[in-house]
Amino acid sequence: MKRSEFIRNSLLTAGAITTGAGLNNTFAAEKTNDTLSDKTFNLDYAPHQGMFQNHAGKSFLDQIQFMYDKGFRSIEDNGYLGRSVEEQEKIGNLLAKLGMRMGVFVVDGGDNWKTSLTTGKKEFKDKFVETCKKSVEAAKRCNAKWLTVVPGFYERNLPYGNQFANVIDAMRAGAEIFEPHGLIMVLETLSDTPELFLQKTNETYAVCKAVNSPSCKILYDIYHMQRTEGDLIKTIDRCWDEIAYIQIGDNPGRKEPTTGEINYKTLFKHLHSKGYKGVMGMEHGNSKSGKEGEMAVISAYRVEDNFL
Repeated sequence: MKRSEFIRNSLLTAGAITTGAGLNNTFAAEKTNDTLSDKTFNLDYAPHQGMFQNHAGKSFLDQIQFMYDKGFRSIEDNGYLGRSVEEQEKIGNLLAKLGMRMGVFVVDGGDNWKTSLTTGKKEFKDKFVETCKKSVEAAKRCNAKWLTVVPGFYERNLPYGNQFANVIDAMRAGAEIFEPHGLIMVLETLSDTPELFLQKTNETYAVCKAVNSPSCKILYDIYHMQRTEGDLIKTIDRCWDEIAYIQIGDNPGRKEPTTGEINYKTLFKHLHSKGYKGVMGMEHGNSKSGKEGEMAVISAYRVEDNFL
């Protein structure tokens, strides 16, 4: 039996037992479950735009309100930098009103793979620096703290050591911009293609150590790292002092926890025991469509977050 099916069957069995206790007891149990379902989670999971649009509608602001009502206390918005100033301010104002945090947004609006900092070319570094400066002002509008950076593609015309040095040089330039503002660029190691320069956590760890700045840290994406290296808990522990942000997605499929092979309850418990207080970005899709799929996402997080 699949893990997700076992969880659903367990919940159905629990519901059948409650029904046998009588109408009053059933009402009391449902009321308790409703209250539990909307409470704040143990860890700070952050949904993104579109994840709950069937319940909340097309407006991102309405979706944020729905997220809050369901117990989430942060959001992610990769494309935030590409929004108008007016829209950025509206998002920031709502987050402040609700007491929610902004998770990562991508430093160049989502197209940073084309700017390969591995090459050492001046035009790429200048573009990166310019975008870092633009990101500072955007971050202020929503009180953001973390910004995603991907150094780019492996350059086959240069030795690895030269590329590594070029990435460090660019990251130091970015860190100089972000440090005075207390911002942190988080370098994401990806599994989308072997052509990307950073493939494993230890490589990103080495870059951060070389840059030696509080504004240059690791974005540890559990989905990507399961695909490229596995051994998740040991890898997290080895690189813990440089990890500033975490993202979620089950494998295979990159959907919500319980839909794949990753034991998220154990991972969440481990992160909680280490005292992690940062955002947990829900950078994945919904395994099912419509309102049913959206409620399945919430239910999965309720189940896996129940580790205390």
